[in-house]
Amino acid sequence: MTVILQRAVPYDMTPRPLPGIRGLALRDWLTRDEAFAPQMALRARLVTTHRAQVIAAQPGSGALCRQVLQFVLDWLACHDTAYRIDAKAVRRPDGAMVPLDRADPLGTLARLIQEDLCLLTRQSGRHALTAAVLCFPAGWRLADKIGRPLTAIHDPVPSYDDRLAARVQRLFDAVTPDQPLWRFNALPYAAPDLFQPHKVAATRDTPVRYLRSERQSILRLPDSPDDACLFSIHTYVIRTTDSPGQSDAASRSAAQSHSSAPGSGA
Repeated sequence: MTVILQRAVPYDMTPRPLPGIRGLALRDWLTRDEAFAPQMALRARLVTTHRAQVIAAQPGSGALCRQVLQFVLDWLACHDTAYRIDAKAVRRPDGAMVPLDRADPLGTLARLIQEDLCLLTRQSGRHALTAAVLCFPAGWRLADKIGRPLTAIHDPVPSYDDRLAARVQRLFDAVTPDQPLWRFNALPYAAPDLFQPHKVAATRDTPVRYLRSERQSILRLPDSPDDACLFSIHTYVIRTTDSPGQSDAASRSAAQSHSSAPGSGA
């Protein structure tokens, strides 16, 4: 697979107490970086060749997925003018044209932005994974998690105990459409592959040559009757030799915790 790297991770990776949540301005919800064009090309290939592994939705979620697509389009029109949006297509900042297929909102989203998006809705008092575009899984498989609540999603993660689970659920309960929350994780890898849909133990081999960090955010979807939240994941991969200071901080962060939401990839 083509190696796609960034030069650095654009945030301080000094370890923070779990769950490590910070506030985020709505204008900064999504982001682009220097790996935009190659990451987007890879996303398009994955949707074509591995669709069942990178896109999933529970029955009856179509209308909500279309709402997510419109929400992202509205955000781009307001906050990223490098996109050109009309009724039938979107011209991305790299010049690629993406048809607006509202009958396939998740497939369209996968080709529009660098972020993976997980849609979680309240089911029996707990948020569960209802639909997702997951082109860049870090040691977890979408098929294993779709339809499951947060607590079940994190079953393999030792640090995700009942107390932390309750804190994470409270974050999903409290987050608003205009005030996203965000956190990061830090994952040491021997290989730089962005598409790693397998068990965590199979990915963390030695020697470590790459640092993978996910900028994860939570945002409430406006006007959702089931308290739907969007969990976004922007993936950075750098060589440890390119940014030794960040790699050291990431190693301390990774040692502190191996938990994330909604997957189990740390």
